[in-house]
Amino acid sequence: MYLMLDLVSVIIEEFLWFLQLIVVLLDIGACITVIFLERRSPQTALTWVLVMIFLPFLGLFLYLFFGRHLYGSRIFSKKTKADLMLAAQAEEQFQKITENALELAPSISRFDSTIALLLSLDKAVLTRNNELTLYTDGEMKFAAFKEAVAGAKHHIHLEYFIIRDDELGDEIIQLLAEKAAEGVEVRAIFDAAGTFSVKDEFFAPLKKAGGDVRIFFPLKVSFLNTRLHFRNHRKILVVDGVTGFIGGFNIGDEYLGKGPMGYWRDTHLRLHGKAVVALQTRFIMDWNYAAKDAQISVEDRDCPYYPEDGFLDVTGHSYVQIASSGPDSAEKAIYSGYMSLIGHAKESIYIHTPYFIPDEPMLTGLVLAARSGIDVRIVIPCKPDHPFVYWANHSYLGDLLAAGVRGYIYNDGFIHSKAGIFDGISTTIGTANWDIRSFKLNFETNAFVYDIEFGKRMNRIFLEELETNCTEITLEEYNLRSTSVRIKEGISRLFSALL
Repeated sequence: MYLMLDLVSVIIEEFLWFLQLIVVLLDIGACITVIFLERRSPQTALTWVLVMIFLPFLGLFLYLFFGRHLYGSRIFSKKTKADLMLAAQAEEQFQKITENALELAPSISRFDSTIALLLSLDKAVLTRNNELTLYTDGEMKFAAFKEAVAGAKHHIHLEYFIIRDDELGDEIIQLLAEKAAEGVEVRAIFDAAGTFSVKDEFFAPLKKAGGDVRIFFPLKVSFLNTRLHFRNHRKILVVDGVTGFIGGFNIGDEYLGKGPMGYWRDTHLRLHGKAVVALQTRFIMDWNYAAKDAQISVEDRDCPYYPEDGFLDVTGHSYVQIASSGPDSAEKAIYSGYMSLIGHAKESIYIHTPYFIPDEPMLTGLVLAARSGIDVRIVIPCKPDHPFVYWANHSYLGDLLAAGVRGYIYNDGFIHSKAGIFDGISTTIGTANWDIRSFKLNFETNAFVYDIEFGKRMNRIFLEELETNCTEITLEEYNLRSTSVRIKEGISRLFSALL
């Protein structure tokens, strides 16, 4: 009996030793991959190496599920097929800007290098005379959303990170199904991670009516093929090629303020004008990747997805660029656009973001702006939807207070808005947070707006909310935070490069 127990004990010890050896070898392989093959920033690479050295089992698990970037460029190498006509137009505008030949309104002319940068990096065509409608409340946004969908005559193109199987989600699916039954072409893309808990039956009414639903970059079952990075974080609606929506609201009851986070403060735009052409192209690029068996062709010059007479009634005057970035592009256009606007600001920089995890160049840019006398203000949430990110937010914001940046927490529910306002002239609104994940790992799309009237309106809303719905975090108060808060911030800061 004792001999048998000894034998079992030896077998278990040998197995555990063998398991440890395997984990160590895998950790070494992962470290080599991070350092030599993935070309990460030194901060991120060092963090992963330290995690795998000091927490070998947990570190390996985290890396396999959350960390691998190696195959991103290879996976998406065939994704981006730029629209030739759009690219040619962008190149023409780029040349005009660099030659100072493109006529810009005097109030926005000093942002010409930002415009040129986005044209160069993402072929982000500068469009004029766009009409913009701003939504900061979910009820108003989805009322306009449903009205636009109900009025569709030819096609509805929908691309969203999240749709919930709840009252609002079901209402949207039923409305789309009704339009598909009428003969309207309905195409919808939803991200795999964002719809992980949604069953196929939820989309059945739309599919049965003739609509086409695709899941972007499906998740794998095997833990060796997890795909928690490279998510499609975009929120786009294009109706008949003439009306577009872009911003931060996903589809679900919580975005109407009916979830655990309370009132949901976000920012969304309705576009009518030639900026919708760029949104349409963005959708078609993503659709042709997600639906390889039902791709959209735009070779016909009378393509119904680009109606030439669709904007004859436009009376707006906003200049707009639609810029996108993601793991399919080596050029981080949205991040670069943010950095350019920070560098061009002379009076004020106002930022809304639920996730504030900037890299060192962005931190430095904001510090230099504040030290130069520019009014820099940043609003973050008062409550966490992701605890590590929440405490990392406070850590990075705390770094900026000493430089004169003014930080605020939003008290009236949860702020999910991704917006930046620069001198009350240039504004960026879209899906990209001010964090490393949005800058490098997710598919994002933003509208860059150049319009002094719109910018002043955004400034007014921002400053009014500071008075009514926000609490300022002063440097004195921040320095008095408790030891437990400092520990939470320190741990979250340590892992911020991985969040």
